[in-house]
Parts: sequence; C-alpha cells; structure tokens
Amino acid sequence: MRVLLGLAGLAGFGVLLEIAPRVGLVPARYAPPTSEILGTLAEQAGRGEFWVAVGDTLRTWLLGLVIAIALGVAIGVVIGSVPVLRTATASTIEFLRPIPSVALIPLVVVLYGSAVEATLILVVYAAFWQVLIQTLAGVADIDPVAADTARSYHLNRWARIRWLVWPTALPYVVTGVRLAATVALILTITGELVIGSPGLGQEIANARSSGAVPVMYALIVVTGVFGVAANVVTRAAERKALAWHPSVRTEVAA
Repeated sequence: MRVLLGLAGLAGFGVLLEIAPRVGLVPARYAPPTSEILGTLAEQAGRGEFWVAVGDTLRTWLLGLVIAIALGVAIGVVIGSVPVLRTATASTIEFLRPIPSVALIPLVVVLYGSAVEATLILVVYAAFWQVLIQTLAGVADIDPVAADTARSYHLNRWARIRWLVWPTALPYVVTGVRLAATVALILTITGELVIGSPGLGQEIANARSSGAVPVMYALIVVTGVFGVAANVVTRAAERKALAWHPSVRTEVAA
C-alpha cells in the first residue's frame, strides 16, 4: 500500500507538470510538460554520451560513499572507544563538521582543477561526517552493565568491538550510511555542475548553457531516480542488516 501511494503521488506530480505549461500557468519554454521531458529522456537513453555520463556519476558517487563509510566507521569506533580521545577531538569535530562542502570548492579546484578527484573530495568530506557522527553516537550508547560484564570476563579490545561495540553501534551506522548516500549524491551532482568534472552534473550545465531546456530537465529526472534508488537500496539493506533489531521487527510486523 505504501508503495502504491508513493507511485500515485509521483504520477499526480507528473500530471501537474504536464498540465501547468499547457494551460499557461508556467512558460513552456522554461518548464516543458512531462511528456516532452520523458520523450527527451528516451532520446538521451539512445546516446552513448549519456551512458558515459551516468557511469561517471555513479563511479564518483559510489567510490566517495565507500571511502566515507570506511573512514567514518573506523575513526568513529576508535575515537568512541577511547574516552580521552573522544574528549580531545570533540571540539575539533564540532568545528569541522558544520563547514559546508561547497566551501571547499575553491581549494579543490586549485589542487585538482576540474578532474574527478576534485568532486570526489567534496563527496567524501560531506558523507564522512554523516557516518562518523552516527558511529560516535552508537558507540556512546553501549549499556554500562554490558561494558562492565565484558571487562569482568576479560574480553580483549577486539572481542569487545566484535561482541559489544559493533552490535550496539550498527543501527546508528546504518542510519549514517543512509544519510551519507543522499548527501554523497547531492555533492556529486553539485561538484559536476560547479567544477565541471565529468558526469550528469556537467551534462546538465552544458544543456542549460546551450538552451536545451528539455534535455536539462530529462537529466535532472535521472538524478532524481538515482536518489529514489539510493533510498530504496539503503532501506532494504537496513532491514536485512538489522533483521534482529526490535525496531525493524516492529516495522515488518506493522
């Protein structure tokens, strides 16, 4: 039922966008109807350059996301497991975390120009904080009684991470990954748009500058599909990874 309602809402939005330019509510020159956008999208799907751009965007997005997850989880577990280290780094994290990734664009352009690496740095930086903060919160949520029990059984550090820290932090980590996936996609497209690195964002900028409005909207639709796909995949991965967790059991039962 939830999926059907979502599809119905999307269809209704498409109908609204179809009607608005045809009745003159918005100028068709700048807001073409849905049918024209979808037709243009079908044309783009027949171009090799389109699929090259899709591949470039997916590569940057997924590579940046994987790097951010690996760094966020590893650093989060290490910092969160050592109280002194967490206290020492708290102010630094709170200082760096609010800095918008787009503020780094001048720096990465100076370092890498319009190469993919410039956009990749933005993606990793933005997504990293989503995972790190959630991992730190998960490690901090360990039950004190369980921690005392682990110490009383003389579990070594790796055993505590495997049997105590990780199960507690995993729900938080999964949430961080879901948030990071969306943020990474946003920064991938933004980097390609502003910096000019290869991908759909660059194609959108080219379409805008050349006045190819339907092409621009068609490419924007593709990025929206990516966002929906990311949410669906991460939700499915969350349910699978946390099948044992009460929150997921309750959601499935409902």
